[in-house]
Amino acid sequence: MTASGTSGTGLPRTSTVAVVGTGTMGQGIAQVALVAGHPVRLYDAAPGRAAQAVDAIAARLGRLVAKGALAAADRDAALGRLAPVDRLADLAETELAVEAILEELGAKQQLFTALETVVSDRCLLATNTSSLSVTAVGGALRHPGRLVGLHFFNPAPVLPLVEVVRGHATDRAAADRAYDTVAAWGKTPVRCADTPGFIVNRIARPFYAEAFRGYEEGGADPATIDAVLRESGGFRMGPFELTDLIGQDVNEAVTRSVWESLFHDPKFTPSLAQRRLVDAGLHGRKTGRGWYDHADGAPRPRPHTAEPCEAPAKLALHGDLGPAAGLVALIEEAGIALSREPVPETLAAAGTGAGAEARSRGFLALPDGTRLSLTDGSAATTDPHPPGIRFDLALDYRTATRVALAPSATAAPEAVAAATGLFQALGKQVSVVGDLPGMIVARTVAMLVDFAADAVARGVASAADIDTAMRTGVNYPRGPLHWGDQLGAAWVRDVLENLHDACPTGRYAPSQALIRRAATEGKLL
Repeated sequence: MTASGTSGTGLPRTSTVAVVGTGTMGQGIAQVALVAGHPVRLYDAAPGRAAQAVDAIAARLGRLVAKGALAAADRDAALGRLAPVDRLADLAETELAVEAILEELGAKQQLFTALETVVSDRCLLATNTSSLSVTAVGGALRHPGRLVGLHFFNPAPVLPLVEVVRGHATDRAAADRAYDTVAAWGKTPVRCADTPGFIVNRIARPFYAEAFRGYEEGGADPATIDAVLRESGGFRMGPFELTDLIGQDVNEAVTRSVWESLFHDPKFTPSLAQRRLVDAGLHGRKTGRGWYDHADGAPRPRPHTAEPCEAPAKLALHGDLGPAAGLVALIEEAGIALSREPVPETLAAAGTGAGAEARSRGFLALPDGTRLSLTDGSAATTDPHPPGIRFDLALDYRTATRVALAPSATAAPEAVAAATGLFQALGKQVSVVGDLPGMIVARTVAMLVDFAADAVARGVASAADIDTAMRTGVNYPRGPLHWGDQLGAAWVRDVLENLHDACPTGRYAPSQALIRRAATEGKLL
């Protein structure tokens, strides 16, 4: 820390920060800068809005005092540094001006062009855009080198992540200054290039898209998919409930923007089912209905959960369960007899092309001979050694409270009951879903890992910053690259290759970055 209370090249605490646009995000950014010790000026083109924002910030700081999270003296000092202004000209003395107006390129360019005539040459300009190109926003400026993206996440005073986006023309010194400033504000900044979606909105697309696709393919209902991703995958919220919270219109617009900006890359294709919700005005909580009914008193749909079944008395383990190897200890602790057998020669030799390694993974043999195996990205019904039942990936099989099963078309009901009883004996609830290639958690995680690996290779951000962004920005239980290293790059590649075999549109084709890591057994993080 320097004597001025910042780190590196960050702004001194005596520097005035301006926030233009006083909606929810603008107020939040202003509060962050204010609590960090800066004088803050608020401007809004709508008369009276800036003064209203001051009152709203004062009320929020008052609530923090009531909770004991902020001293009354600090609140009073902060409010003494906060003031609304009526004209852009009143921002002449600011050293950082943050824009938080509507997501419209022309409006942002017009604002920054006007700001350039007001502020000094040393003033840093920042846009809080979440979906527009920082390069394009700065393209209209005389000095685009001082414009940087500062993408805060809502609510800005609570969520730690800030994506510091360097446009094509942004000076490195300006990006460094912005990074050090938000770090001094107590935030967690990550650096990223100016690419569609930046880090979080780019890499998070499969979390929503694969769930929606599984629903569209008839694999499971929204409540069941949400429950499996929460209780088996370890995610804080499922994608259906999360997009209802975000707003279906907002989430779909981001997906469509990234897809269009990447020239309709099939990996980013939007969901038709979500588009229909948006067209119908069913935007989630804010409209009372989205994927779920949010009306007062409306019952919450329950996930499909299998009835209690009897566990098999014995099982045979053939080979290695790979990422599901932790199940072995759980089975033995449950008192189920487990014999160890070699992988049958016919299975070990199955295939030498795409997905060969995944197909040669081991399995558990149920008493009737049905093979119970971790999903490898292919459908159970296409297994060359039927009958079979797939089970889904879990973040941690010991702590997971739910597991999904996908029986093949030839699996007997008795075998499905035995597999259900097995996982119930391990303390898990069981959801039997349709025979989706890759099931729910595995296909989602494999896609997240691949998107992250591809982003590193394309220079979007460093591996460390990507994992930090996904953990702190959207609360993923693990960074996708760390998760990929734990699963093994080869396993992830093979799952995607099998998915690509099942759906050869390019959506699931593994990236060259993942293929290279898998071939060399290299680490992703």
